[in-house]
Amino acid sequence: MEATMIFANSPIVWLFALLVISVVAFQGIKFILLALKTSPSVGMTKEEAKSALKVGAINAIGPSLGIIIVAISLIALLGEPLTLMRIGIIGSAGIEATGAQLASSSAGVELGTSAFTNEVFTLVVWVLCLGGIGWLLVVTLFTKSLGKMQTKIVSKNKNKEFPIMIILSTAAMLGIFSNFVMDEMAKGVMSAAVIFASGIAMILVSLIANKFKKLNWLNEYSLGISIIVGLSVSYMML
Repeated sequence: MEATMIFANSPIVWLFALLVISVVAFQGIKFILLALKTSPSVGMTKEEAKSALKVGAINAIGPSLGIIIVAISLIALLGEPLTLMRIGIIGSAGIEATGAQLASSSAGVELGTSAFTNEVFTLVVWVLCLGGIGWLLVVTLFTKSLGKMQTKIVSKNKNKEFPIMIILSTAAMLGIFSNFVMDEMAKGVMSAAVIFASGIAMILVSLIANKFKKLNWLNEYSLGISIIVGLSVSYMML
């Protein structure tokens, strides 16, 4: 295991990890610049675009905390560079942990044991990379087609009071998050209490921010506040 961790943290693995992360960083910066450039074409002012970026940055802090916790545990098992590479390009740290465990188990080895060799580590790397390639291929192959489909649907939508794409995207998001929420609520009273408390906190913060113009900045922190409320409720119910 010790020899494998030396290999997992070797300069060559760091090189590949940093190459991947540099691509992600470039994409993030490029997307921000493109968003600022094209925002006037969709009726957004520069102030609104900057505010949207600020809201996204602040709201990303809360969900990232859970990923950080999983990342710390993965570092001890897979090394720093591989963990950095995978956490930097995927959306679910839990899936990475599960994938690493399944890959290791398929070789008859448990993560973190003395039987975790360089060969098993290489197997884990391949499984994680191939397992995350699906949505990347979908984005690469179908983004342009989906964009054309959206443009076609919007152009045929003559009723401006019924913005079909906004309604469809909102309904899709509500369906996805409702599915997650129902799964969590089924786990017990504590989970249900946390969900209700977080939801009520989000609604109250939004109502206050919208009612008082001087408190509009609260909208930027609504997700973070609701997460803190949910964590507080869960802690009190332990």
